[in-house]
Amino acid sequence: MTAWVRRIRIGRTGWLLALALLLALGVTQGLRSSHLDSQLLFWLGQQWQSEPRTSLELGRYRVAVEAKPVAGVTENLSDLSYDPERDRLWAVVNNPPELLALSRDGELLQRHRLEGFDDVEGVTYLGNDRLLLAEEGANALTLVDIPEGDDVLRHKDYRSLTLDLFPRANQGFEGLDYDAARDRLFVVKEHSPRKLYEIRGLLKSFDGDFALRIIDRQAWLDQAPSTGDLSAVHVDRRTGHLLLLSDESRVLIELDDQGHTLDTRSLVAPFGGLSRRIRQPEGVTLDTAGNLYVVSEPNLFYRYQKD
Repeated sequence: MTAWVRRIRIGRTGWLLALALLLALGVTQGLRSSHLDSQLLFWLGQQWQSEPRTSLELGRYRVAVEAKPVAGVTENLSDLSYDPERDRLWAVVNNPPELLALSRDGELLQRHRLEGFDDVEGVTYLGNDRLLLAEEGANALTLVDIPEGDDVLRHKDYRSLTLDLFPRANQGFEGLDYDAARDRLFVVKEHSPRKLYEIRGLLKSFDGDFALRIIDRQAWLDQAPSTGDLSAVHVDRRTGHLLLLSDESRVLIELDDQGHTLDTRSLVAPFGGLSRRIRQPEGVTLDTAGNLYVVSEPNLFYRYQKD
């Protein structure tokens, strides 16, 4: 009997062409509203490369701890940073302002009230028992010592550096991370417009030898997949690569130390083994073993590890 239907086997090239056609025709408004069209175009480009560049292999990460509520926190969990000396995570709550110490499983170890601080959106570990906190509305960076016990951290006891990079309140520093090996701090502004800055000479400036150099990395953003906003940034200590986190697009983007896009990781289900999309991702960090951590509002903790 003559077969009425012939099966067609479509190889990789066929699928790439089909996806490209779908994007060109704009058949799904949802793709564009969430900036997934840009992410798919990046993925298409990666498939054509004959020699893939070295990356963190975000596609191999699978969720190991999913949507775990942080004890004692009900809302406004904002950012986190890994402390290799204590093998713990430092996280911040922006309102009321608090500094939290978490285990790598998301268990609350300590909490510290931040007295006199306003709208704390970012935290990064600097080394030598010091943290840097970012206050969004004030465009201020405050250097604090690692607290002990249940100590309250009072703003008046610490040195702050104000950078008037952004004129409007509540649209300043949204996330930050420090690369001690290369002595550079990266900060992101959320939107209107999205911004990425590299700041050099930070610790010298805090110590009185003002040698601050601010580099606008807008060109890195312009060539990266488009996102609705930027909610956090992380520098991988081993490679110098950057991770940019977007809340609106629910995606991680990896850049190399020259700003070239290397990889992406969607934070919606079922990618990475998620049962549900990460609702409002606000912070990201890696530990020295390469495990990936994300926190989201109102109070949820995620840990990823490579398969």
